[in-house]
Amino acid sequence: SITGETVELLEPYLDMEDYNLETAKKVCGNVAGLCSWTQAMAYFYGINKEVLPLKANLALQEGRLAAAQTELNNAQIQLDEKQLELDQVQAMYDSAMKEKQALLDDAEACRRKMNNATALIEGLGGEKLRWTASSKTFQNQIINLVGNVLLATGFLSYSGPFNQEYRNLLLQLWKKEMDNSKIPYSNDLNLTGMLIDNATVGEWNLQGLPNDDLSIQNGIIVTKASRYPLLIDPQGQGKIWIKNMEKNNRLQVNSSFNIFFMCTI
Repeated sequence: SITGETVELLEPYLDMEDYNLETAKKVCGNVAGLCSWTQAMAYFYGINKEVLPLKANLALQEGRLAAAQTELNNAQIQLDEKQLELDQVQAMYDSAMKEKQALLDDAEACRRKMNNATALIEGLGGEKLRWTASSKTFQNQIINLVGNVLLATGFLSYSGPFNQEYRNLLLQLWKKEMDNSKIPYSNDLNLTGMLIDNATVGEWNLQGLPNDDLSIQNGIIVTKASRYPLLIDPQGQGKIWIKNMEKNNRLQVNSSFNIFFMCTI
């Protein structure tokens, strides 16, 4: 409750040289404490006059701090909520990007397959004519199969003893009989191509068989007929061929081994 007016009234006394605790004790020791107390109160008033605004400002700043702290807490709560939402959205984004990449990969794979399929279709389109012709050829082969097999079996069974001219004559006579009996066959039938493949013929040539049509036909009769052939072979070509062909089968040759290379069965 001390005021500035009270302090002003005290100042003349406080400025006196003998207004102190030591002098007061000498004069009246019982009230010497009042002297010290009045000095302390005046000094307190001066200090408190400076401290009160600071206290008021402190209270104001503490209020502001509390309000700011409240706002900070609210902002932190909002930040946590937004961070949670952000994490959820980020997870959705990552999932969407992963799905997008998977779709892009599938699309690229599909594009490659489409390109390959297009190239295959275009390539197969060029084969259509050949396949159509081959299908027609196969159909004709099926129709003519009985007659062709009949001519091939007749060739293997009966043409062995004859030379090329008589073999061709036999073939023409058989075809005439088949025409009369309405048995279909291929007009361009090649018995050699029907009964043996080129790779085998090439192997026979390497083994010593001559490359002419008669020798190849004789080789077919020797290897395809079910009966044992007799080869009339004055030049020894058939003998060399058979020995080379059967070398891996441990063919045994004795002194009476005599082969003639005009093939008969």
